[in-house]
Formats: sequence, C-alpha cells, structure tokens
Amino acid sequence: MRLVSIHTMDPRGTKVGGMETHVRQLLRRHPADMRVLMVGVDDRGDLPIGRVTEIAVAGRRIDFLPILHVPFEDQRVAARSIGGSLTFRFAKALLRHAFTVRRAVAGEAACVEIERFEFAFAAPLIGAPLVVLVHNEGTKGDKMDSILSRHWWMHDVAEWAAFRMAGRIFCVTPKLRERLAARHPAQARKAEVLTVSVDTELFRASPFDLRDGVLRLVYAGRLDEFKDPPVMFRVAKRLHERLGGAFAFHYCGAHRPETFAEFADIAPFTVQHGPLLPEGVAGVMARAHVGILVSHWEGMPCFLLELLASGRPFAGLRLPQFDQVVKPGISGRMVERGASDDETVEAVARAIHATWDDIRAGAIDPLAVQACIAPFSADHQLQRLFQAQRELARGSPRATPVATAIPRPDER
Repeated sequence: MRLVSIHTMDPRGTKVGGMETHVRQLLRRHPADMRVLMVGVDDRGDLPIGRVTEIAVAGRRIDFLPILHVPFEDQRVAARSIGGSLTFRFAKALLRHAFTVRRAVAGEAACVEIERFEFAFAAPLIGAPLVVLVHNEGTKGDKMDSILSRHWWMHDVAEWAAFRMAGRIFCVTPKLRERLAARHPAQARKAEVLTVSVDTELFRASPFDLRDGVLRLVYAGRLDEFKDPPVMFRVAKRLHERLGGAFAFHYCGAHRPETFAEFADIAPFTVQHGPLLPEGVAGVMARAHVGILVSHWEGMPCFLLELLASGRPFAGLRLPQFDQVVKPGISGRMVERGASDDETVEAVARAIHATWDDIRAGAIDPLAVQACIAPFSADHQLQRLFQAQRELARGSPRATPVATAIPRPDER
C-alpha cells in the first residue's frame, strides 16, 4: 500500500518540532509492505518542484514530492500575514499538485495522513481515505503566534472540515479527544488517543557526567510565545546566580533567542546548538543533566519524552498530561505556575536546583527515569497507527477504535 504523508517540511532537513519528529519516525519505521510518498517542502532548492524523486531518509528509501521551495532560513521568520504564512502558501501549492499525487498512487491502495487541518482537502482530490493527527492543544485566547490568534476562525473552519473528511482521528492527549467529542460529537467515534512517540533506540539512558560540577540545563524545540521563553531565560539566569556560575544552558533549535530581551543576560553561559536532527539532540541530552519546560499549554511534547528516554529528569511547570511520565522522586519535579512571573521563576529555579542536588547525591537513576516512558516508545505506538492506515487503505476501517487511552507505566 501507499502512505501519503503531507507536511510542511523537507525530510532531508533539520526543522524541529513535535510534528516533524512524528514524520521522521514514520519515515524511519514504516513497515516493509508500506511505500511512503511524502509531499513536502524543498529546503535546499535542488529538486524539481512537482516531480516525484526517490530519496534516502535514515537508511530507508521513500518517494518525495516537493511542491514548494522555501529556504530553511525563511521558514524561521514569522509571517506577518495569512498570505505570507508557510501553511497558506503550502496549501495553495497542494491544490495545484494534488492530481500529481493522485497519478503517483493510481492503481494502489493508499491512505493520506496530515497533521494540519488546512491540508485535509487534498485527500478527496487524491482519492484516498484520510487519517488526521491532532497535535495542537491551544484554544482561542491562549498565548500563540499572532497570526493564528487574530484569525482563529480559520482554524475552526479547517478543523470542522478535517474531522468530517477523516476516516480516523488520532489525538495526542486525552484532553484533545475530550475537546473533539464536545465540539464534534458525531465525529468522536473516529477518534482515539495516540500520543507522540519516542525512539528508544536513539534516545537511551546513560550515566550522568558530574566531573566538572556544572549543571547543564537543556531545552530543545521552538521558542513560540506559548513556550514562555522570557520565563525560561529568567530561570536560567536565577540558577546561574544561585550556583555561583557553575551552570550552563543548552538550547537546540532553529529560533533566534536573541529576539527576546531576557536572553541577553544568559547569552554568555548559553550553548546554542542550532537546529539538530534527532541524532544530534540525543547527543546533547546525553551530556545534559536536567530538562526544562515552562509552557502555558502543550500536547505531549516530544522534547519531554526524548529527555526522559535519555535518562534525564524534568523540572518545570506542571501540565496534567505530564503526570503520566514525570514521577516525583523518580523522573523529576513539577510546580504550578505562580501568580506572577517572579513567583514562577523562583519556583521553577528551586525545583531544578533540588533535582540537581538529587543527581549529585545519586538519588536519580537514569534507567528508572527512562522506564517512565516505556508505553510511549515508537515501536509500541506506531504499530497502532500503521494498522489503522492499512485498514483504511483496504477499505475496511474498524467501526470503533481498539483503545481510547494510553496505558500508564504502572499498568504495563
């Protein structure tokens, strides 16, 4: 069968994020009976637009159809209008090239997978059933990029259409499925929970390196507004002060932290690794000690799963879904957001400092940390997804999902 993956990325590139991590896992781990055609963006400008080219990704051969050329540097710049956004430009290009995809999969059982609602229209044009992965847990009024906050109605329309076109829907958190059931009750039977996955062959636990006495705090991902970079950077500054300079902040990602005024105070002791492929992120985490997130909202972040799979504890703000993997005394500490940013900064800094003390005392076992994410391994998760795609492609979707929740670690 053919799996058509539609996403605004170059599979050869270094764009990072939860969606991108999922796509890379899919390309790396798809079963032998499934041929992948990825419809995406050409970062490099070296491939013909609108023509299928066979490429190698992580040792696997896939077909790649670039429908838009956008240099990676341009993708890092926030658009100022809907028309200038990558999603809108990609959707227009997808409309132009949908029948190219249709011809490429003609005569084969096929299924289309998307992570952005705006691309759902392509499935009927291609003539294949649709699987939708729902990542975005933000709602109207939450902190988010300015374009989406100004035009939330467009998100709602795209969501409404995508859910009705979909044969199956996978939500990365129970909260997202509950929201779907409340807003679109007639579509709820199609939906189940399937969190993002972590590659436990790539991200593996290793002993802590404590030789230099320096706490290495790590964050990998975007610096979107809802991630609250100013608070994150202020936490780093506070820790540097508390530890008498025995502290370093490691950032992996394509965004420019210099755009935030708070970054100036921590620039001298920050290591910017830039955008890295998963292998590079795994290397940084192996040398780090603690990971941080202070987001206003999240799905289930790939960063968090990769951090814990690396045997590194988390210390930061609590979100309900984090309870599944962050176990007090085992894999980290969580605190609630304070009434002010000052209170939040102090609470998170204390939690990280206490976790660092636990690490130096030998109270944190990297293997025990890694064990907390066992149910989220890619091998466990992706088999459910691949089976659903096969069933849809063969024209026999299940009437109801097999599972509507991810088992807790203590249930396995």
